Amino acid sequence: QVQLVESGGGLVQPGGSLRLSCIASRSIFGIFDAAWYRQAPGKQRERIADITSGGRISYAPSVKGQFTISKNSAGNTVYLQMDSLKPEDTAVYKCNAFQIGVSYWGQGTQVTVSS
Repeated sequence: QVQLVESGGGLVQPGGSLRLSCIASRSIFGIFDAAWYRQAPGKQRERIADITSGGRISYAPSVKGQFTISKNSAGNTVYLQMDSLKPEDTAVYKCNAFQIGVSYWGQGTQVTVSS
């Protein structure tokens, strides 16, 4: 079993930046793919960024050019750098680590963009 813990959320003004971290209890991101999701109140969960075990990256159109996903060389942390934040980026952000037949989720971290 693997535990994922997200951190780095909080309250930020429009135009600001945050970096979210997803720390795994074991170094899995060399063999697991990872994705960041977000869910705003009253809206469906949205998959916003992916990074494969091999390092291939993709983004949802809604965040492309604004958010950056990465991972550390130790393979236990995935990051989401969020820049130029807007009120519509307000949501709970969750990390998912997955491979065929296995999926782990963190509890999420709240991001609130407001003046």
